Amino acid sequence: MADQPSLAWAASFAVAAPAATASKDLKGDKIILPQSALEQLLAASSTSTRSARSTFTAYDRSNPYASAYDRTQQHAYYADTQQQLPNPLMFRLVNGANGNVVHAGIREFSADEGEVALSPYLLEALGIEPGAASSPTNGASSPEQVDLAMDDAPSGPSITVHAKQLPKGTYVRLRPLEAGYNPDDWKSLLERQLRESFTTLTNGAVLEVRGVKGETFRFLIDKFEPGGDGICVVDTDLEVDIEALNEEQARETMRQIMTKSQKAPGAAGGSSLGHDINIWKPVDGQVLAGDYVDYELSSWSRSRPLEVTLSGIEDDDAVDLFVSPKSPRQRAEPRQSEHVFGCFGGSSDGAKSITILPTNVEMEGAESILVSVHGYKGTGSECLEASPHPFTLRVKSTAGDTPAPMEAKRPQQSSPDEEKCPNCGQWVPQRTMVLHENFCRRNNIACPKCATVFQKNSTEWSEHWHCPHDEAFGSSRASEAKHGEIYHTERQCPSCPFVTNSIPDLARHRTSLCPGKIILCQFCHLEVPQEGDPFNPSADTLLSGLTEHEVADGARTTDCHLCGNIIRLRDMSAHLKHHELDKAQRPRPPICRNANCARTLHGVGKKGVVGAGTQMGQGPGNDLGLCSMCFTPLYVQLHDPEGKALRRRIERRYLTQMMQGCGKKWCANEWCKTGRVNMDLEARSSSPSAVLPLIKPLMETVRDMGSPMYFCVDETNQRRRKLAEMIEAEKGWDLEWCIAACEVEGPNLDKAREWLGNWAPTRTE
Repeated sequence: MADQPSLAWAASFAVAAPAATASKDLKGDKIILPQSALEQLLAASSTSTRSARSTFTAYDRSNPYASAYDRTQQHAYYADTQQQLPNPLMFRLVNGANGNVVHAGIREFSADEGEVALSPYLLEALGIEPGAASSPTNGASSPEQVDLAMDDAPSGPSITVHAKQLPKGTYVRLRPLEAGYNPDDWKSLLERQLRESFTTLTNGAVLEVRGVKGETFRFLIDKFEPGGDGICVVDTDLEVDIEALNEEQARETMRQIMTKSQKAPGAAGGSSLGHDINIWKPVDGQVLAGDYVDYELSSWSRSRPLEVTLSGIEDDDAVDLFVSPKSPRQRAEPRQSEHVFGCFGGSSDGAKSITILPTNVEMEGAESILVSVHGYKGTGSECLEASPHPFTLRVKSTAGDTPAPMEAKRPQQSSPDEEKCPNCGQWVPQRTMVLHENFCRRNNIACPKCATVFQKNSTEWSEHWHCPHDEAFGSSRASEAKHGEIYHTERQCPSCPFVTNSIPDLARHRTSLCPGKIILCQFCHLEVPQEGDPFNPSADTLLSGLTEHEVADGARTTDCHLCGNIIRLRDMSAHLKHHELDKAQRPRPPICRNANCARTLHGVGKKGVVGAGTQMGQGPGNDLGLCSMCFTPLYVQLHDPEGKALRRRIERRYLTQMMQGCGKKWCANEWCKTGRVNMDLEARSSSPSAVLPLIKPLMETVRDMGSPMYFCVDETNQRRRKLAEMIEAEKGWDLEWCIAACEVEGPNLDKAREWLGNWAPTRTE
């Protein structure tokens, strides 16, 4: 905060009616000020900057350097006095009627002149009833008239707004106002709420945090670090503690948690406790009406169809099966009104099955499979059933690509002398057809719609039904009531205006287009509602494939770690692909001919700039292909157009290395006496007569740029060369790029690999 420009400004405004700013959807601690307030703030910021500026010397006309210096100082002066505001811009709001004080951040400058729009959080903190706000009758006052403004306030509520810069917060303590709060992830809820809606926090204010299911948690802001009346929560690491308001509340919270745990799944006579499952072993369990037993499958063959089977069910209408893949686009546990795959109907063999194909689009990016067994709770007398329903759950991979259709078993003619009964459809011998038909017509009756045969006096026939709206049918009142509730009862989506009369349709909506669908945002990495208009999606969401939340969240900018340019988060993926295309076309940097050297000829920059040294005038400056460091011992200020003197110096250096050695304990040069000793190589004669024939082939290739030279180097250079050769042996990058990476990052394996991954094209062999 020390680098922020100081700002002294205050004004009085009338509070705008909430109905006038309803379209702005103010949240958190945000306010809306009029345009004139922005102009006054800019003027106050420029005045503060000019008054704070000072010089250490006076202007002297006799000084020959004064005019140039003065121009430089004037340029800096005008640059410093540009109209700049602190970032973020914060305010202190004071309600003169009751003395309440709260801090706020700015949303925009679009309010009507003389009034300020406040969020519900600020209205509550200032003690202003939403219905008490009214239109203003006077405008903003000057800073000198702030103390008198409240005396001439209009009939509606009026507040004083002061510009106030707060320190970055490092710690805050929150106390829940009610007992029993036990959400699953406080961190994600608080982080999302503060990042989206708050600039400041005020000591003693009440913070409302909205849960993912629509619930609201209220907290008292109790303590800060650094201390004071308020803190800034923008661009800071904020540690949060949640403590009970008092001992009585803490005891009540523990009592509610213990009571909930006693009623939790797994208790005797209750629903089973969900757990992780696999495709090898079935699991047995039980579920009470209205409860869910949740299972998770973490590993399965992703190239084969997956079959989820629920068997051992005593009543087909009492237990339902729901399945949802868990992925970044699908986070909610499967429920009756929110699932991807579901099975409501009954079956003839007491089993329910869902087959999921690997090509199903919902399986894309699936981390695991969530399976829920639901005990159906009816609306009539059947809902009073208190005993749990047993079941057996089995998940397995099938061999086929498509699920095999289940065909109803039909009686087939087994011999030519059999005849089909016209009443029940059963095949019977012709000689007994008369007796069978007389008995059958007295006792059995076939449904004229579905051809199902019942006993005339059976309960199944008396309760047999066909839905007038679709082709569904059943043989019990419970199944008829369940079908009507599931498929023909109007339901409202809890997150948007979508209305349907079918729970499966509602589930498809809530797992696809619903703005309340929970996703894992790829930019903020929090589980949040995807937002948006399900009936009129924006062009950005259709073109980018992102959700409305990700489109807005991805508009935040960050620095590219490769080039340093400022890029929007949602454009970062495409931006990095451009880097990959550029990287694939980069030529290999030329390296020093010295086989022991780990330098490039023209230098390499941190950001992958090849030739950085030459661009700064630090190139090799020779035609031997040696870097500047290796050529330096050979350089003398002597006119040598034919290069004869240079050859003599190269020959003399080889002779010195072979006859005397460099004497360095780290040397690994095989053309050096010391290096051969260090590497335990065969010793060679150090006499001139024995050494001259050895170095003669090296001297013949001095002008051959493809032939290496062998000069001793310093220890760091030697280590970088060995590291570069080790990385090159991994066959990931060419030696030239490995040498460039080690030249930039030094003998550090991890950093060299990171540099290569960012800037070097991989080997194509």
